[in-house]
Amino acid sequence: MAYQTFHSEYMQMPIVTRAYTTACVLTTLAVQLDVITPFQLYFNPELIFQRYQLWRLITNFLFFGTIGFNFFFNMIFTYRYCRMLEEGSFRGRSADFVFMFIFGGALMTIIALFVNLVFLGQAFTIMLVYIWSRRNPYVRMNFFGLLTFKAPFLPWVLFGFSLMLGNSVMVDLVGIAVGHVYYFLEDVFPEQPGGFRILKSPGFLKTIFDGPVDDPNYQPLPEDRPGGFNWGEGEQVGVDNNDDNQ
Repeated sequence: MAYQTFHSEYMQMPIVTRAYTTACVLTTLAVQLDVITPFQLYFNPELIFQRYQLWRLITNFLFFGTIGFNFFFNMIFTYRYCRMLEEGSFRGRSADFVFMFIFGGALMTIIALFVNLVFLGQAFTIMLVYIWSRRNPYVRMNFFGLLTFKAPFLPWVLFGFSLMLGNSVMVDLVGIAVGHVYYFLEDVFPEQPGGFRILKSPGFLKTIFDGPVDDPNYQPLPEDRPGGFNWGEGEQVGVDNNDDNQ
Protein backbone atom coordinates (compact mmCIF):
# COMPACT_ATOMS: atom_id res chain seq x y z
CA MET A 1 0.00 0.00 0.00
CA ALA A 2 2.78 2.42 0.95
CA TYR A 3 4.64 1.60 -2.26
CA GLN A 4 1.51 2.19 -4.36
CA THR A 5 0.93 5.55 -2.66
CA PHE A 6 4.53 6.59 -3.22
CA HIS A 7 4.49 5.42 -6.83
CA SER A 8 1.25 7.27 -7.52
CA GLU A 9 2.56 10.49 -5.98
CA TYR A 10 5.87 10.12 -7.81
CA MET A 11 4.21 9.67 -11.20
CA GLN A 12 1.99 12.70 -10.58
CA MET A 13 5.03 14.94 -10.34
CA PRO A 14 5.55 17.05 -13.49
CA ILE A 15 8.26 15.67 -15.74
CA VAL A 16 11.04 18.24 -15.22
CA THR A 17 10.64 18.29 -11.44
CA ARG A 18 10.56 14.48 -11.38
CA ALA A 19 13.68 14.19 -13.51
CA TYR A 20 15.72 16.74 -11.54
CA THR A 21 14.80 15.59 -8.03
CA THR A 22 15.33 11.94 -9.02
CA ALA A 23 18.78 12.77 -10.39
CA CYS A 24 19.67 14.58 -7.15
CA VAL A 25 18.53 11.68 -4.95
CA LEU A 26 20.26 9.02 -7.09
CA THR A 27 23.50 11.01 -7.14
CA THR A 28 23.46 11.37 -3.36
CA LEU A 29 22.70 7.66 -2.89
CA ALA A 30 25.55 6.75 -5.23
CA VAL A 31 27.95 8.79 -3.10
CA GLN A 32 26.50 7.37 0.12
CA LEU A 33 27.03 3.81 -1.18
CA ASP A 34 30.60 4.64 -2.33
CA VAL A 35 29.75 3.98 -5.96
CA ILE A 36 31.20 7.39 -6.79
CA THR A 37 32.88 10.12 -4.76
CA PRO A 38 32.21 13.88 -4.56
CA PHE A 39 35.64 14.40 -6.15
CA GLN A 40 34.19 13.01 -9.38
CA LEU A 41 31.29 15.45 -9.31
CA TYR A 42 32.48 18.88 -8.21
CA PHE A 43 32.98 21.91 -10.43
CA ASN A 44 36.60 22.19 -11.55
CA PRO A 45 37.31 24.42 -14.59
CA GLU A 46 40.70 22.82 -15.22
CA LEU A 47 39.30 19.29 -15.33
CA ILE A 48 36.33 20.42 -17.42
CA PHE A 49 38.09 22.48 -20.06
CA GLN A 50 41.49 20.83 -20.17
CA ARG A 51 40.65 17.19 -19.50
CA TYR A 52 37.15 17.37 -21.00
CA GLN A 53 35.33 16.02 -17.96
CA LEU A 54 32.19 17.74 -19.18
CA TRP A 55 29.82 15.83 -16.90
CA ARG A 56 30.97 18.08 -14.04
CA LEU A 57 28.99 20.92 -15.62
CA ILE A 58 25.85 18.97 -14.64
CA THR A 59 26.83 16.82 -11.65
CA ASN A 60 27.85 19.78 -9.51
CA PHE A 61 24.16 20.76 -9.50
CA LEU A 62 23.02 17.30 -8.36
CA PHE A 63 24.93 16.75 -5.12
CA PHE A 64 23.76 18.38 -1.87
CA GLY A 65 26.09 16.59 0.51
CA THR A 66 25.78 13.27 2.28
CA ILE A 67 22.38 12.27 3.62
CA GLY A 68 21.57 14.42 6.63
CA PHE A 69 19.76 17.59 7.66
CA ASN A 70 21.30 19.76 4.95
CA PHE A 71 20.39 17.24 2.24
CA PHE A 72 16.76 16.85 3.34
CA PHE A 73 16.34 20.60 3.88
CA ASN A 74 17.56 21.37 0.35
CA MET A 75 15.58 18.55 -1.26
CA ILE A 76 12.34 19.66 0.40
CA PHE A 77 12.76 23.17 -1.00
CA THR A 78 14.00 21.96 -4.37
CA TYR A 79 11.06 19.59 -4.84
CA ARG A 80 8.45 21.99 -3.48
CA TYR A 81 9.32 25.15 -5.37
CA CYS A 82 10.41 23.43 -8.55
CA ARG A 83 7.05 21.65 -8.67
CA MET A 84 5.05 24.79 -7.90
CA LEU A 85 6.80 26.72 -10.66
CA GLU A 86 6.26 23.92 -13.17
CA GLU A 87 2.59 23.51 -12.23
CA GLY A 88 2.00 27.25 -11.87
CA SER A 89 3.51 29.94 -14.07
CA PHE A 90 5.19 27.35 -16.34
CA ARG A 91 2.09 25.20 -16.74
CA GLY A 92 2.02 23.88 -20.32
CA ARG A 93 5.41 25.55 -20.97
CA SER A 94 7.89 22.80 -20.16
CA ALA A 95 10.30 24.05 -22.83
CA ASP A 96 10.46 27.47 -21.16
CA PHE A 97 10.97 25.76 -17.80
CA VAL A 98 13.87 23.70 -19.15
CA PHE A 99 15.31 26.82 -20.75
CA MET A 100 15.16 28.52 -17.34
CA PHE A 101 17.21 25.60 -15.98
CA ILE A 102 19.76 26.00 -18.78
CA PHE A 103 19.97 29.78 -18.45
CA GLY A 104 20.28 29.69 -14.65
CA GLY A 105 22.82 26.86 -14.71
CA ALA A 106 24.93 28.54 -17.39
CA LEU A 107 24.99 31.88 -15.55
CA MET A 108 25.92 30.18 -12.26
CA THR A 109 28.69 28.28 -14.02
CA ILE A 110 30.15 31.55 -15.35
CA ILE A 111 30.00 33.07 -11.85
CA ALA A 112 31.63 29.96 -10.39
CA LEU A 113 34.66 30.58 -12.61
CA PHE A 114 35.41 33.67 -10.52
CA VAL A 115 34.36 32.58 -7.02
CA ASN A 116 35.31 29.53 -4.98
CA LEU A 117 32.20 27.38 -5.42
CA VAL A 118 32.45 23.68 -6.21
CA PHE A 119 28.80 22.61 -5.84
CA LEU A 120 25.95 24.78 -7.14
CA GLY A 121 22.87 22.74 -6.26
CA GLN A 122 21.96 24.89 -3.26
CA ALA A 123 22.36 28.07 -5.32
CA PHE A 124 20.04 26.56 -7.92
CA THR A 125 17.44 25.84 -5.23
CA ILE A 126 17.60 29.44 -4.00
CA MET A 127 17.12 30.60 -7.59
CA LEU A 128 13.91 28.54 -7.86
CA VAL A 129 12.69 29.91 -4.54
CA TYR A 130 13.48 33.49 -5.62
CA ILE A 131 11.63 33.24 -8.93
CA TRP A 132 8.59 31.62 -7.30
CA SER A 133 8.53 34.22 -4.53
CA ARG A 134 8.63 37.17 -6.95
CA ARG A 135 5.79 35.66 -8.98
CA ASN A 136 3.68 35.11 -5.86
CA PRO A 137 4.09 38.41 -4.01
CA TYR A 138 0.87 38.20 -1.94
CA VAL A 139 1.33 34.73 -0.44
CA ARG A 140 1.93 34.98 3.30
CA MET A 141 4.42 32.61 4.89
CA ASN A 142 5.46 31.52 8.36
CA PHE A 143 8.97 30.43 9.31
CA PHE A 144 9.46 28.26 12.41
CA GLY A 145 6.29 29.82 13.84
CA LEU A 146 8.35 32.91 14.65
CA LEU A 147 8.31 35.06 11.51
CA THR A 148 5.36 35.95 9.30
CA PHE A 149 6.16 37.61 6.01
CA LYS A 150 5.19 37.76 2.36
CA ALA A 151 6.76 35.44 -0.19
CA PRO A 152 9.27 37.91 -1.73
CA PHE A 153 11.15 37.95 1.59
CA LEU A 154 11.58 34.15 1.67
CA PRO A 155 15.00 34.03 -0.10
CA TRP A 156 16.35 36.58 2.37
CA VAL A 157 14.94 34.65 5.34
CA LEU A 158 16.75 31.55 4.05
CA PHE A 159 19.86 33.68 3.60
CA GLY A 160 19.66 34.75 7.25
CA PHE A 161 19.03 31.15 8.32
CA SER A 162 22.20 30.03 6.50
CA LEU A 163 24.10 32.86 8.17
CA MET A 164 22.90 31.76 11.62
CA LEU A 165 23.99 28.18 10.91
CA GLY A 166 27.46 29.41 9.95
CA ASN A 167 27.17 28.28 6.33
CA SER A 168 28.79 30.10 3.45
CA VAL A 169 26.37 32.76 2.24
CA MET A 170 28.06 33.11 -1.13
CA VAL A 171 25.99 30.20 -2.47
CA ASP A 172 22.75 31.92 -1.41
CA LEU A 173 23.86 35.24 -2.89
CA VAL A 174 24.64 33.60 -6.23
CA GLY A 175 21.21 31.94 -6.30
CA ILE A 176 19.45 35.20 -5.44
CA ALA A 177 21.47 37.16 -8.03
CA VAL A 178 20.81 34.66 -10.84
CA GLY A 179 17.13 34.40 -9.87
CA HIS A 180 16.81 38.18 -10.02
CA VAL A 181 18.49 38.37 -13.43
CA TYR A 182 16.05 35.80 -14.81
CA TYR A 183 13.06 37.52 -13.18
CA PHE A 184 14.10 40.91 -14.54
CA LEU A 185 14.71 39.67 -18.09
CA GLU A 186 11.56 37.53 -18.22
CA ASP A 187 9.00 39.45 -16.14
CA VAL A 188 10.14 43.06 -15.73
CA PHE A 189 11.98 44.26 -18.83
CA PRO A 190 9.38 43.03 -21.39
CA GLU A 191 6.72 45.11 -19.58
CA GLN A 192 8.74 48.34 -19.75
CA PRO A 193 8.13 50.94 -22.50
CA GLY A 194 10.07 49.68 -25.50
CA GLY A 195 10.80 46.42 -23.73
CA PHE A 196 10.75 43.02 -25.37
CA ARG A 197 11.26 39.42 -24.38
CA ILE A 198 14.95 38.57 -24.43
CA LEU A 199 14.80 34.96 -23.25
CA LYS A 200 13.19 32.77 -25.88
CA SER A 201 13.26 28.99 -25.77
CA PRO A 202 14.91 27.36 -28.81
CA GLY A 203 12.55 25.60 -31.20
CA PHE A 204 14.02 22.16 -30.54
CA LEU A 205 13.14 22.45 -26.83
CA LYS A 206 9.55 23.28 -27.72
CA THR A 207 9.45 20.31 -30.07
CA ILE A 208 10.74 17.96 -27.38
CA PHE A 209 8.94 19.19 -24.28
CA ASP A 210 5.83 21.16 -25.12
CA GLY A 211 2.59 19.26 -25.58
CA PRO A 212 -1.04 20.33 -25.55
CA VAL A 213 -2.24 21.96 -22.34
CA ASP A 214 -4.86 19.81 -20.63
CA ASP A 215 -7.05 22.84 -19.91
CA PRO A 216 -6.56 25.73 -22.33
CA ASN A 217 -8.72 28.00 -20.18
CA TYR A 218 -6.63 27.49 -17.04
CA GLN A 219 -5.17 30.72 -15.65
CA PRO A 220 -2.82 30.00 -12.72
CA LEU A 221 -3.14 32.30 -9.73
CA PRO A 222 -0.31 33.01 -7.28
CA GLU A 223 -2.30 31.37 -4.49
CA ASP A 224 -3.27 28.27 -6.49
CA ARG A 225 -0.32 26.26 -5.24
CA PRO A 226 0.68 27.48 -1.77
CA GLY A 227 4.05 25.95 -1.02
CA GLY A 228 6.06 24.71 1.88
CA PHE A 229 5.23 23.37 5.29
CA ASN A 230 4.61 24.53 8.87
CA TRP A 231 7.90 24.95 10.68
CA GLY A 232 7.57 23.80 14.26
CA GLU A 233 3.92 22.72 14.03
CA GLY A 234 2.96 19.05 14.45
CA GLU A 235 5.08 16.64 12.44
CA GLN A 236 5.54 18.81 9.38
CA VAL A 237 8.83 20.38 8.43
CA GLY A 238 9.22 23.39 6.17
CA VAL A 239 7.61 26.73 5.47
CA ASP A 240 3.92 27.51 5.69
CA ASN A 241 2.26 30.06 3.48
CA ASN A 242 -1.33 31.15 3.51
CA ASP A 243 -3.36 33.02 0.95
CA ASP A 244 -3.49 36.76 1.43
CA ASN A 245 -6.79 38.27 0.41
CA GLN A 246 -5.36 41.63 -0.41
